[in-house]
Amino acid sequence: MIGPEEVFEETFGVPPTLLVRAPGRVNLIGEHIDYNDLPVFPMALQREVRIALRPREDGTIVLHSSGGIFPPIEFEIEPGIEPWEKGAWGNYVKAPANELAERFAIGRGFDGVLQSDIPVAAGLSSSSAIVNAVGLALAHINEVSTEPRELAAVMADAERFVGTRGGGMDQTISLGARDRCAARISFRPLRLRHVAVPDDWRFIVADSGEVAEKSGRLQAEYNRRRSECDEALRIMTGHLTAHDVTDTPLTSYPELCAALDVHRLMGIAEEALQGNLLRRFRHAVTEAARVEEAVDRMLGGDLRGFGALMDASHASLKSDYGVSSTALDELVAVAKEGGAAGARLTGAGFGGCVVALADRWTVGEVLETLAAAYYEPRYQADRLEERLFVAVPTRGASIRAI
Repeated sequence: MIGPEEVFEETFGVPPTLLVRAPGRVNLIGEHIDYNDLPVFPMALQREVRIALRPREDGTIVLHSSGGIFPPIEFEIEPGIEPWEKGAWGNYVKAPANELAERFAIGRGFDGVLQSDIPVAAGLSSSSAIVNAVGLALAHINEVSTEPRELAAVMADAERFVGTRGGGMDQTISLGARDRCAARISFRPLRLRHVAVPDDWRFIVADSGEVAEKSGRLQAEYNRRRSECDEALRIMTGHLTAHDVTDTPLTSYPELCAALDVHRLMGIAEEALQGNLLRRFRHAVTEAARVEEAVDRMLGGDLRGFGALMDASHASLKSDYGVSSTALDELVAVAKEGGAAGARLTGAGFGGCVVALADRWTVGEVLETLAAAYYEPRYQADRLEERLFVAVPTRGASIRAI
């Protein structure tokens, strides 16, 4: 495949002057809790968005995609940009332009060509990688600070332009990751704790083939779960106050989890909540506890312990959060049959990918089992290297002159 630099020159007749890249990510554990301000534990991976570009003197953005995967787009940078129709890929380009225009009054756009090898709508944050790549490019061109944590917070706000009420995990890890590391990300204030992935651990990404498009038909389901978490928190806060459980009001999930252990929290929740609200709350607080334990397991090189936490996370996402699917459950089961220490859906769910953990001695067997039992009956050998691969912990986004 030719690079975006060559496609740029073919398209615009002049060479590009800058190349920006932003990686996708695989979330190892801590799913659907970043928007509750609870810690998560992802890592960036080697699949990435690349944009070859040349700054303009005016406020126009013209962006083509390599290979014609997406239609070309063109628009003017200004505060209050109107989005295109729901689900349009160009809204992920408009999102950072709109946010930076409103915050910093940026005025220079660019001509560019985008190329990506991140599977689309697979739960690996291809959309946030586009947001970050465009945001980093515009910040650089317009001399806005590009310190990763600061820009990540801006980009997390920017992505809500598309209508999905997400958290800040995807933008933060894509911008702030380090080579060979995962990162525990906490919020308010935004902090990254980098944790080296043991040399003999292997995280396998397996795409179910089911599209999981958060900006499309599943957006309402995604947003409804966030609203249910908010409502559960509101009821729990009132219940704790009414029953004098704590001396000070607890108004956020981090405050609840810091003040009361999981067992006590769930004992109170079973009195105050019911139905979906109880299930959503249980997932949030138990998943947060799994994140903290997972960090310790990775630091201690405990592969089996980490894998058991992944299994528990998937069970919770399936039963309490209702975001798994038959295909995702099958992938998890097949990975385990192949010898994986643990496996779980990764990303928003409703389709997309799973992530499985193996070591360097068993990874081959896990890959072979997944290929034979899941992929060959469905896809034969078609694009198997795109659907099934070992994730490499990779550094965050960057921009350089070319």
